[in-house]
Amino acid sequence: MALETKLYQKLSQQLVMTPQLRQAIKILQVSRQELEEIVSQELEENPTLEEDVEETSPLIERQKLTDEGGLGTSAADGEWPEPMTARETTEEVGASDRLTDIDWKEYLQNYSNDWQAAAAEEPVDRDDEDEDRRPLENMPLKRMSLTEHLIWQLRMNGIPSEEEPIAAVLLGHLDKDGYLTVALEDVAFQLRQDFDSVERVLHRIQELDPPGVGARDLRECLLIQLRAAGEENSLAYRIVQDCLHLLEGRRYDRIAKELGVSVEEVSEAAKRIATLEPKPGRDFDEGEVRYVTPDVFVHKIGDEFVVTLNEDGLPRLRVSNYYRQVLSTAGNGEAKKYVQEKLRSAAWLIKSIQQRQRTVYLVTQSIVKFQRGFFEHGISHLKPLVLKDVAMDVGMHESTVSRATANKYVHTPQGTFELKFFFTSSLQTADGDEVSAESVKERIRAIIAQEDPRNPLSDQQIAKILAKENVDIARRTVAKYREMMGILPSSKRRRSA
Repeated sequence: MALETKLYQKLSQQLVMTPQLRQAIKILQVSRQELEEIVSQELEENPTLEEDVEETSPLIERQKLTDEGGLGTSAADGEWPEPMTARETTEEVGASDRLTDIDWKEYLQNYSNDWQAAAAEEPVDRDDEDEDRRPLENMPLKRMSLTEHLIWQLRMNGIPSEEEPIAAVLLGHLDKDGYLTVALEDVAFQLRQDFDSVERVLHRIQELDPPGVGARDLRECLLIQLRAAGEENSLAYRIVQDCLHLLEGRRYDRIAKELGVSVEEVSEAAKRIATLEPKPGRDFDEGEVRYVTPDVFVHKIGDEFVVTLNEDGLPRLRVSNYYRQVLSTAGNGEAKKYVQEKLRSAAWLIKSIQQRQRTVYLVTQSIVKFQRGFFEHGISHLKPLVLKDVAMDVGMHESTVSRATANKYVHTPQGTFELKFFFTSSLQTADGDEVSAESVKERIRAIIAQEDPRNPLSDQQIAKILAKENVDIARRTVAKYREMMGILPSSKRRRSA
């Protein structure tokens, strides 16, 4: 069989993921805070991108960049985002000369860190002090961690030098809640110290603030707090020491029988124990607080719900006219290629942000249309909704809707929610209708809130109550929803009168 070489022509279509498309997808799915960081970084790295601070105008204007400047047109509509007004960038040339306008004598008097030099100068009239100077109470402070707080107390109390290495190891093994996560035997072996010395240092740490820090389990944590309050001989101390497992199950009758006291006394002691802090290090959590900024607002005006985008904090971007002029007058060298690339990058960023805002707006409008009952009355009127419903309504792909709702928040008359919150699964009712899983969870929460604490409802009883309301739900589903909401089972919700 002879071998021969032949040439074939083949015509095919394939989707190519261009860098611009990747950027548009990324901008669509990032959170508002991440978008601000992307814009800030691009403003630093791309000299052709500018922030408009001269006029109050819409977030983004559109501009047609012609081939004359070296840029092609958009494949969608032949337009690119446009700068709002021309800005003379040549005025920035002499910016460095403004340093000579600074009153350095006044600067050194007010902001110098040299205290001795400042004291040697002429006394300054405090009434004439610079009004722009930041007061001390407005200076940002670093939040002290739990370890730093404990080290400060040990140093103030004068810890012996030979105990410092032991204390350092013990403090290094405290978790975020303030519990010790290492065995004292291991610390003694690691430092080649006797067990009594390590235990003595641990007791020294347990005497510090916050009370309960350095405990090895919940029982020890609570006992430390009761001892610090001088309640070693109290009933609460005895309950924590001997009957903590029964207290977790609210078996007040068995505790009363074992300790020889009345159920009423046990109930009062339980109330005292409930005031103790099970996580002493909670207030020293080093995690930063996350503030949610809504991307969209939904306001009710008359009988209609109006959707508005939150544009506060997003810079108004435009392509620099100065660099467009440079591009039109430049030759064919590397400089023109560089400016052309940066202009194209700036235009794509502006267009991607504009497309993101438009997509979020349309998706939110569709959600408001489907979930009008929620915006009127709350979670109990939330309807089942899937991505496909919104995608068909706005004429987009489901993946686009999913990205548009990821990490986005909307402020509504019922509160602030993530956009993904409105997409919930459905449960069948006895009438054949569908009800949202979130509304069922809310109903379970309401049923438990209204129960008799002396005789709490079991999951099976809750399922029967829902069945009477035409919601067909199994006991295990009730248990799953209850656990998702962080509600204890009936055995641990029981309380005495």
